Amino acid sequence: MISPSLSSRFASTVSAAALLTAGLLMASPVFQPGMAHAESAAMAAPMEKAQAGFYRLRVGDVNVIAVSDGTVPLDMGVLHGDADHVHELLVRSHQASPVQTSVNAYLIELEDRLVMVDAGTADRFGPSLDKLEMSIRNAGYTPDDITDILITHIHLDHAGGLAAHGKMRFPNATIHVDKTELDFWMDTEQQAKAADHHKPGFDMAREVMTPYLEKGQVNAFEDHAELFPGLTTIPTPGHTPGHSFYQLESKGEKLVFWGDIMHVAEVQFPDPSVTILFDIDPKAAETQRKRVFADAAKNGTLVAPAHVSFPGFGRLRADGDSYDWLPVTYVNDAVIPSN
Repeated sequence: MISPSLSSRFASTVSAAALLTAGLLMASPVFQPGMAHAESAAMAAPMEKAQAGFYRLRVGDVNVIAVSDGTVPLDMGVLHGDADHVHELLVRSHQASPVQTSVNAYLIELEDRLVMVDAGTADRFGPSLDKLEMSIRNAGYTPDDITDILITHIHLDHAGGLAAHGKMRFPNATIHVDKTELDFWMDTEQQAKAADHHKPGFDMAREVMTPYLEKGQVNAFEDHAELFPGLTTIPTPGHTPGHSFYQLESKGEKLVFWGDIMHVAEVQFPDPSVTILFDIDPKAAETQRKRVFADAAKNGTLVAPAHVSFPGFGRLRADGDSYDWLPVTYVNDAVIPSN
């Protein structure tokens, strides 16, 4: 989703001084207030205590755990769409710019593996993020327990958490990433040709991937690959050249991890034609989104996008050329042993 050079598009709920220190002070929001009072108050007053940051779901025989890296306010000026139209869609959802955007990752408990989809931001993107390790620990694991990480694409908020300050954050994990994606971001010639706001992403990619490459802990797959029984890759280029979905199947049930097929639910579900500044190929990203949305709605597919409000599990329902997001029903049916 995010290039480091785009950090000026984001704001946080901490003080302006802290934002300047983090390099995250945002220009005035593109759209002026039009949200409900409760929403405004929530953005103005950050939580004093941490959220639990995890949620469990079962797919067939497999446990999946959504783990939160936090949320970050996203200025709607990054969207490529008519400003009035975007504003109308936000108001319809009782939102206004900036919109609080979740950064989700997912743990998959296989028989002999603990697999994670995407790796968060580390401390690269301000004080409201970098909660992934805490969420993993709250879910009962540590970063050392993770055996495999499936990277949907090499953007800061999906791969930035792999390493920080020269140190691998998941030392026992093999990193799985599409070969086209890896080759693109590691290529200095591609960096030279890239738009200025994408160039810093290449430096970040080399920084986080190199420690794992040096230790032989990278699996660069191609096309449709079965990484583990019931866990396969689906090429979805557009947002980035090697963007990938991951599909989990068990006992006739299916869950597809979507990465960055969309970024702003309030806008891009009702209007999939709206693209975003972070897209490497906006037209291809739009085409992919329309195709994927239509297929998911037709088949009732359970999906997990990276930036839908946490925990991010849900389905789509078609409404003409628009779509409604149907989050999964919250379930808390664990039986607590009596003393």
